Amino acid sequence: MPEIEVHASQWRLVEVGRVVLFTHGPNAGRLAVTVEIIDHKRVLVDGPSKTLPAIPRQAAPLNNLILTPIIIPKLPRAAGRGAVAKAWEKEGVDQKWAESAWAKRREQREKRRNLSDFDRFKVMRLKKQARFEIRKAHAKVRASAQS
Repeated sequence: MPEIEVHASQWRLVEVGRVVLFTHGPNAGRLAVTVEIIDHKRVLVDGPSKTLPAIPRQAAPLNNLILTPIIIPKLPRAAGRGAVAKAWEKEGVDQKWAESAWAKRREQREKRRNLSDFDRFKVMRLKKQARFEIRKAHAKVRASAQS
């Protein structure tokens, strides 16, 4: 009889200990951790972050959350605020988030969004200068290749 290999899906599962990012509402852009699954549309979250403003324990609809790849393993269901905070610190969730490409992209997007008109002009000029230098180097290479 042939052996069958079963592979787990690569999807991020809604599970206790999964770190989530709020996308809508007053907590938009903040991190929290799933403490309890209420039903198929809502979860109980708690956000003991030190770097971002803390999120009080609350029920949140899954439509307003994005599941991140960060997990706090072995977090007990309905863990208290202190236990969640200790696990958050132990896992270094804030550092993991800050080092992720996702967080860096969000920060860059926010920085660009807050530029003034003059700052956007300076960025445009710097891009033009860089493009000019690249074209000059390519022209030099092409000229040396032809001769």
